[in-house]
Amino acid sequence: MQVAESSAFWIDTHCHLDEFVAHGGQEYADGMRAESRAAGVGLCVIPAVERGNWSACRDMAHRWGDSYGLGIHPLYTSRAGDGDVKALALELERAAAEGDGRLVAIGEIGLDFFVPGLDAARQEQLYREQLQLARRFDLPVILHVRRSADRLLKHLREVPVQGGIAHAFNGSLQQARAFVGMGFKLGFGGALTFERALQLRRLAGQLPQDALVVETDSPDMPPHWLYVTAAEREAGVPQARNSPVQLPRIAGVLAQLRAMTAGELARVSTANAVQALPRLQPLIERAAHG
Repeated sequence: MQVAESSAFWIDTHCHLDEFVAHGGQEYADGMRAESRAAGVGLCVIPAVERGNWSACRDMAHRWGDSYGLGIHPLYTSRAGDGDVKALALELERAAAEGDGRLVAIGEIGLDFFVPGLDAARQEQLYREQLQLARRFDLPVILHVRRSADRLLKHLREVPVQGGIAHAFNGSLQQARAFVGMGFKLGFGGALTFERALQLRRLAGQLPQDALVVETDSPDMPPHWLYVTAAEREAGVPQARNSPVQLPRIAGVLAQLRAMTAGELARVSTANAVQALPRLQPLIERAAHG
């Protein structure tokens, strides 16, 4: 397995760091972020999932010198009030007025047709309204794609945006090419570390290198070395919490699949992240000199 060079600069393009504060407290979260920075993760993108955590994501990004997105996640659409999209627009207006360069995207938004019991029509309504905000504020989007790639693409054709990132992508090569053709990069994380994920690993090896970004989705989507089976959980073994600390090792698996060095992948994935989320560029420069 490729091991990341100590001098590599990594961007975790998708990590819910506000959850570390909620579960372990501020001191615990600060320690985790310091450890991941020491491992080479110089910048994180913290996507919000609902109105109730917008301020937490913004505060974490400013506290740690990271970046954030604001949006309504499809799994939280049932909790979204009728005024939440308008409230999101007001937050985006405020960020623009204040010149908040750490706001880099609208997200996490999208569609989830895997989890039972969700209102598909409500999801699509809120997704489309948030795409319209992305056009209004000239921002890229961070997409949740779960058994919904074709439907997401349909709306993007009707309400085109400047691009962004299709997070935790696990679709077909044809779908991947369609997203890339619309200006999107595809996020790869812990799922590809499992040897049984044959289709995903094959896709990660087939795509052009300018289509790839790396992520953890922490504290979720643990890599195989952190994963605890159902039987182990029943026996009382706790599930280890994924974090950006794992990103260089996860990226090492992707580098191996593509016959690249970790340093090459770090440079490529960082450049791709900036293409997807252009406001990251000045933040990288600050992080590199900070």
